[in-house]
Amino acid sequence: MARIELLMPKMGESIIEATILKWVKKVGERVGLDETILEIATDKVDSEIPSPAEGTITEIFYPEDSVVEVGKVIAVISTENDSANIASTVVKEPEILPQIDSNVSNIENNIKDLKSELLIQKVPQGDKMSVDRFYSPLVKSIAKQENITGEELAKISGMGANGRVTKKDIMDYVQK
Repeated sequence: MARIELLMPKMGESIIEATILKWVKKVGERVGLDETILEIATDKVDSEIPSPAEGTITEIFYPEDSVVEVGKVIAVISTENDSANIASTVVKEPEILPQIDSNVSNIENNIKDLKSELLIQKVPQGDKMSVDRFYSPLVKSIAKQENITGEELAKISGMGANGRVTKKDIMDYVQK
């Protein structure tokens, strides 16, 4: 059985990281060649990431809303055999992940550490910050350039996935 590591793809020359928006496939699910596995967002583009091989998702290393550097292993796909139909991908030795102590207090500390590493998008609301809604770095950048306050941004009706504000939404708002 071959083990294919899915890497966070490089989405542009200046892109060094991306946010995982949604895992379309979960651990244990089968995936076909070029079938969408997850959706990501960078400061320039939102994209669906296709599977580089046919197989089963056996590991996912980062939860939704995680910010991951380009080139990091984000998931593992196990194929039925070594001659599986594999698109261009990098296969390397698996990383050794730190062992989590089974002690409950250590597990709680590990969870707290992981939560602190997750990106929480914050939008200014006057002098306060709000975490009610996800805004891509591009939308936040446009809002800042156009002097759109957090309250105004929160009122924009988004046409993206789960009501997210897209570049088109904010540009339409600026035009009005």
